[in-house]
Amino acid sequence: MSAHKARRVLDQIRGRSYQETLMILELMPYRACYPIFKLIYSAAANAKHNMGLNEEYLVIIKATVNEDTTVKKLKPRARGRSYPIKRPTCHITIVLKDISLYEESVVENSIRCFKKTGWIYKKKSTDIMCHNMSSFPLVCTTKKLFQGLQEDQKIRECIKNYVQKNMRISSGVEGIARIEIQKRIDLIQIIIHMGFPKLLVEGKPRRIEELQMNVQKELNYVNRKLNITITRITKPYGHPNILAEFIAGQLRNRVSFRKAIKKAIELTEQADTKGIQVQIAGRIDGKEIARVEWIREGRVPLQTIRAKIDYCSYRVRTIYGVLGIKIWIFVDEE
Repeated sequence: MSAHKARRVLDQIRGRSYQETLMILELMPYRACYPIFKLIYSAAANAKHNMGLNEEYLVIIKATVNEDTTVKKLKPRARGRSYPIKRPTCHITIVLKDISLYEESVVENSIRCFKKTGWIYKKKSTDIMCHNMSSFPLVCTTKKLFQGLQEDQKIRECIKNYVQKNMRISSGVEGIARIEIQKRIDLIQIIIHMGFPKLLVEGKPRRIEELQMNVQKELNYVNRKLNITITRITKPYGHPNILAEFIAGQLRNRVSFRKAIKKAIELTEQADTKGIQVQIAGRIDGKEIARVEWIREGRVPLQTIRAKIDYCSYRVRTIYGVLGIKIWIFVDEE
């Protein structure tokens, strides 16, 4: 790992709290996040075990990276076509400080210290899943940002579970495009953007009140009022989440993946979109070897900054295993 790639990540976490740093490293899409995550986690564990410090009050006051030796290797190829490659390494130093104490308690940890004990120094790191948070407005100035994110995740899971249990839909589409959560001191406003709100409202006129009581019971809200409203989306199949649910329902019913994708593209054309790309990965159609298949219709300029593109990643469980669905919809250019 080069010093440039590590420095790009360290600039984002310098001066932040320990819990906030872990959340940022989990959401960033760079491969350098994984070894830095393990380094900070190990430094905080040493501070807690050796000095008895509380992890909630730890702050990163120093994060530096320096270039180290370059490992020269040969890339093996058949028939003597091997060629030399260079693997740059770096030396990372993390310093944590406990802000709750009057005197400074500094725990210094570096990658070099773990080289003899078998800690990952190096070479290769795993891919990190990055979730798209652009559709969820997040405004928070407190240090307990991670607790608010966990609370929002519980609210979304509770609403989706209630919808799955109480809505009998033949197509398998729940119709929830996104769930917007707005928090105040004494009020939590939840706005559910649905493509088919009649599926939740009709049949039981007090179904929204029942959903509101379930969320309050799940999260134990006593001093805060909860308000849930439902808004209708004019073109539901122009949203990637609803489209992914439709494809997932077809795959569960053992429909051919090409037929499901082409049907989804036909539904998207009714929403006046400029382009769509659908990708499915896993054991498609029950094949023993996993593969990736994708189909694109129209323009999908992923490298254009001014292009407005809606993205969604969705997992579906089938009898053959878990399949991953990714959808990109080109809406318009700003």
